Amino acid sequence: MSEQKIIDDHYCFACGAENPVGLHLHFTEQDGQFVTKKTLPREYQSYQGVVHGGIVTTMLDEAMGGYLCEIGEPAVTARLDVRYRHPTPVGEELTITGWIAGRRANFVEMKATVALADGTVTAEGTAKMAVME
Repeated sequence: MSEQKIIDDHYCFACGAENPVGLHLHFTEQDGQFVTKKTLPREYQSYQGVVHGGIVTTMLDEAMGGYLCEIGEPAVTARLDVRYRHPTPVGEELTITGWIAGRRANFVEMKATVALADGTVTAEGTAKMAVME
């Protein structure tokens, strides 16, 4: 498989400003973590009032991979595991947080959470990210 260069055309579904149907997540680095807040409308639901699990997974993946890109280490997801702890509601402010948990050669172990305003974690993810050289 040939190596591909990562090119940001601002159309990423999770963070791209140019994608009209995207999530438009805007993270900032805070004390070694990549953090954003987001309230999702009904258009992203699965069952009534509950965010679709694929959207929750997308937000976790972006918190982890996006962080590495932000610090100058563009990476792709090599493995992603998600644990859904509680339903993630639509229409409520969510805090999505990602951080580096470890590193081995060009693989970075990442962790992320989606939490409600009261701190309840609705989902958590772990990933192995492959840094593109």
